[in-house]
Amino acid sequence: MATTKAREDIKADIKTLKADLTVGAREEAKRLREKAEAAEARLREKAGEAEAMLREKGEEVRDRARVYYDQARNRGREYYDDASERIDEAQRYITERVQERPVQSTAIALGIGVVLGLLLAGRRR
Repeated sequence: MATTKAREDIKADIKTLKADLTVGAREEAKRLREKAEAAEARLREKAGEAEAMLREKGEEVRDRARVYYDQARNRGREYYDDASERIDEAQRYITERVQERPVQSTAIALGIGVVLGLLLAGRRR
């Protein structure tokens, strides 16, 4: 009888141990779930901070790009105005020279036309 009593005690101890392990496992799972939720909350917070920082940096880059664009546009406008002025000067110079020497200008224009004609005709062969 002592052996049956010992067996029953062992079975009861195993059952208690099994119940304790089940409860411990549930508690550990709950604790791990809470840790995971806390870690997820911290991660979401960090992600929010990173997103805000990226937006800020993006705005800075956009502002810098806008400044560079404005500078380039102003320079382009200056170059255009300068080139336009030079073209107007060249046009006035040519007009004055043609009016001073109309026969010579006509002969030069005719010579240039002949040379261009010969060059273009040579390409077609």
